[in-house]
Amino acid sequence: MTNTAKDISPVKASERFAILDVLRGFALLGICMANFPEFSLYNFLPQEAKSSMSTAVQDNATRWLLYLFVDGKFYTLFSLLFGIGFSIILRNAERKGANGLRIFYRRMALLLVIGFAHLMFIWSGDILMLYALLGMLLPLFRRMSDKEVLRWAAFFLFLPVLMDFICEMTHTRLALPFVRLQDMYCAKYGINAENFAYWLRDAEDYGTVFQFLVQGAFVRMQEFVDGNRYFKVLGLFLIGFCVGRNRIYADLEERRALLSKVFRCGLAAGLPCSFLYAWSAMNQHPLGLAMHSAFYLVSVYPLGFTYAAGLGLLYLKTKDGAAWKWLASTGRMALTNYIGQSVIGMFLFYGIGMGLGTTLGLLRTEIIVVAVFLSQMAFSVAWMRCFKFGLLEWGWRMLTYGKWLGIRK
Repeated sequence: MTNTAKDISPVKASERFAILDVLRGFALLGICMANFPEFSLYNFLPQEAKSSMSTAVQDNATRWLLYLFVDGKFYTLFSLLFGIGFSIILRNAERKGANGLRIFYRRMALLLVIGFAHLMFIWSGDILMLYALLGMLLPLFRRMSDKEVLRWAAFFLFLPVLMDFICEMTHTRLALPFVRLQDMYCAKYGINAENFAYWLRDAEDYGTVFQFLVQGAFVRMQEFVDGNRYFKVLGLFLIGFCVGRNRIYADLEERRALLSKVFRCGLAAGLPCSFLYAWSAMNQHPLGLAMHSAFYLVSVYPLGFTYAAGLGLLYLKTKDGAAWKWLASTGRMALTNYIGQSVIGMFLFYGIGMGLGTTLGLLRTEIIVVAVFLSQMAFSVAWMRCFKFGLLEWGWRMLTYGKWLGIRK
């Protein structure tokens, strides 16, 4: 066999492991719950406007619940799945005698393009660009032992606490260049503190939306730097790579004891610490940024691992349930549904669509999330009955493997 990408094709439907698609589908729900408060522009509103809403008390309780059970936990799941996917690509390539790294790098380059387009033209909260860039570092770890990979993962996950401590002690803000760029573009377009929350709601054309997206791209860079997101994501990628390399997903029944242990330990550590994290987030980090970062470390990751293990255990008990098929179909179209959530958010909340932004409290926003996700599930099930891939997945795979792939079943 020649050593080219043409020697290998995407994993067939019969070779897929349903639990991975189920986890992706579940992660999409949490990501939608985390992202829609920004789409609805609720997060941009001044505190006075939030407090004057009729649902202010319920919104405050909803914010607590989001910090407790959602914030960070679902991108933890998605990052683990990304690392597992890397291991599957390598394994599939090696099994067929093809160049797995060439395929992987091509896949990451295409994801980088998709993420850039998403960031600049649809929504400033994109995560795909960061995934693509950090994903390109994963091959550096492929020949390490599991212990070495996990040591590096622990190092990267702890590093944000150290970085925040150093920045706090030295009064340094690493994201300052991006802050200045954002200020420059806000001044250029006339975006200011008074109209910031209402800019997208009042936008009557896409050009006005694009002006906000340009400054929003620099806000996203600030968030990545201030939150040390690149270290966190890379650490989770490496844990996922270890999980995938050991094929823990391939025979859950044999791994039931391990899943139970992860679930119990993660819940015991993550849930109490999540109350500390939520308290710190709700009160603007009263113990300092480094301590808030430490709360994040001991709450978000354990609870994210708990979700993964708990869903695996539940799946083992009721794997023939119809709900799993719905989640799996949604997860098989993860890229299409992720971008789709952004398009739906623009339509619902921006002035070029229905213009509901700033008019809804947090609780009502999350109710809309449930409706959006249920609609995506129904659409995914119907789509996957007729087609092999989601629409964006189809294009991404064809460009990755360099050949035509039939989409119809």
